[in-house]
Amino acid sequence: MTSDTPPPHGAPLAEALAAGTVVLDGGMSNQLESAGHDLSDELWSARLLAERPEAITEAHLAYFEAGADVAITSSYQATFEGFGQRGIARKEAARLLALSVELAREAARRAGDKGVARPLWVAASVGPYGAMLADGSEYRGRYGLSVEELERFHRPRLEVLAAAAPDVLALETVPDAEEAEALLRAVRGLGVPAWLSYTVDGERTRAGQPLDEAFALAADADEVIAVGVNCCAPEDVDAAVATAARVTGKPVVVYPNSGEAWDAAARAWNGRSTFTPEQVLGWRESGARLIGGCCRVGPEAVASIARTLGAS
Repeated sequence: MTSDTPPPHGAPLAEALAAGTVVLDGGMSNQLESAGHDLSDELWSARLLAERPEAITEAHLAYFEAGADVAITSSYQATFEGFGQRGIARKEAARLLALSVELAREAARRAGDKGVARPLWVAASVGPYGAMLADGSEYRGRYGLSVEELERFHRPRLEVLAAAAPDVLALETVPDAEEAEALLRAVRGLGVPAWLSYTVDGERTRAGQPLDEAFALAADADEVIAVGVNCCAPEDVDAAVATAARVTGKPVVVYPNSGEAWDAAARAWNGRSTFTPEQVLGWRESGARLIGGCCRVGPEAVASIARTLGAS
């Protein structure tokens, strides 16, 4: 948290955004992989909720110690349908969804015990429908489902995650404005604030809608405390931040990938990193208040982001 007057412990995240800039964590998957865990599975990091929950806590802790103020839970690819395909019953799936929030809370407690004195928050990740399919369609959208069908898919796990009392629901890596509409319907009445973050290609969503129209969906949503982009190339961030701030008047959330490209068929990253900590200063100037990294952005990069924001 970088501001002159940081909010007290336990303050809502929205208050922190009004006071200054909040640092998000980086990619959960690359931190787990760097610790030696195999994520070559359709459940991705969500598999470790059942098999190695301690590893998830340790990954969150690494980011808190690096300077992150917000931990995004390992529930991105955790769905009732995805767990069901692995023979995990609905009751157990609900327990694992709630556990994702508890593990991040435990990491925050451990960070405090190790001397991290600043406020820390937990964001419950809600990935798009395409994440459950595990075929790369979260980078395309256009699933052939109606807004109503997508709302019915998202609402049950949102209810479980909200009941676990995170500080915010992270509606993230959304490729399609129609899915965003479904998610915004699904969070109504849950009593937990949310941010809405698209994955984009240039100045359009991955499904091809203009970003000004996509962001406008959240402009009047009282539940939404920030809008923005994630899981995109760093080069796509500047225009998106300016558009999100202009269209919605809300704080902007931004956490791009390293700049490498994901090959869904090979399940591997290609290319080189183009993300530098210095870029975050321009994003903040344009209205970004929640800033971090997504895939292939690890604790060292998050530490650099925190230092850069704190030094200016």
